[in-house]
Amino acid sequence: MFSSSCDNSGTVAVAIVNYNTRDHLRACLSSVLADTRGEVVVADNASSDGSAEMVRSDFPSVALYANQTNRGYGAAANQAIASCRAPYVLLLNSDTRLAPGTLLRLSEYLDQHPAAAIVGPRLVHSDGKLQASCYPFPTPLNVFLEQSSLDRLLGRVPLLRGLSLRTWPHTRPRVVPYVVGAALAIRRAAFEQVGGFDESIFMYSEEADLSYRLAQAGWQTHFAPVATVVHVEAASTAQRRAEMLYRLYVSNMRFYQRCNSGAALAALVLIVKGSMLAKLIRDSLRLLFTREPQARARVAENIGVWQRVLTSVVGIRA
Repeated sequence: MFSSSCDNSGTVAVAIVNYNTRDHLRACLSSVLADTRGEVVVADNASSDGSAEMVRSDFPSVALYANQTNRGYGAAANQAIASCRAPYVLLLNSDTRLAPGTLLRLSEYLDQHPAAAIVGPRLVHSDGKLQASCYPFPTPLNVFLEQSSLDRLLGRVPLLRGLSLRTWPHTRPRVVPYVVGAALAIRRAAFEQVGGFDESIFMYSEEADLSYRLAQAGWQTHFAPVATVVHVEAASTAQRRAEMLYRLYVSNMRFYQRCNSGAALAALVLIVKGSMLAKLIRDSLRLLFTREPQARARVAENIGVWQRVLTSVVGIRA
């Protein structure tokens, strides 16, 4: 007989998107296969580090899509999920680790909450510290708080900490606008109803966009600490830090446009412009006083990102 952690083998499939994180992917797959005998799919976005070869040799039971080009996160996730037959799919970043029983607990939660299209487990860093994973849809107020870092300051005030999704203690299940995409338990019927991820979004904001469209269709996104997943964070994106930082802001801005219009969008554009100008001035001053070559290169790289984002934002009209 299967152990209890494998009783979900026909209920939950696992889909993993990978890009040049071979060793993280190996550890992720080892943890997944210790928790299930069901479907496991990897969509590799043209890695050059031997990731696909490692999956073929070390995990022959895993279905592999070895893409010839980097299709972006959403497109690869759609590819992997489309091949699954189970009613639920746990979509994972390759730099995650599952504890035994994770799939069973998430499938039980989805069974018990039929309005939930997405469930995000509790995420922790490698050292076990909580990783904030619940976020609001963008409005001028919450984007201003985030860009100005005031939300972090408010999070240090005990009476105010629980008011922000970014700083509340993540101790109970609740309906939220969206959760971080590192680990998403997805109801496949709902996912297919809205057409999956928007493949025109190459990287970042794809999970927020998905939850937004699901909410428009009457579905819910839940945070549920019934299971805990370790997330190393930025294992892939750190390899191209500046480009990914630029894509983060551009993708966020595109999502702002989807959620807002008129005066609200105009205010958001103004906030982002102000934030980029402030970062540009700050880092230009830092560059004047920084002598260490590696630190200077990083600051100069940041300046280039802020300039590119400013150029992109200028063309946006409410």
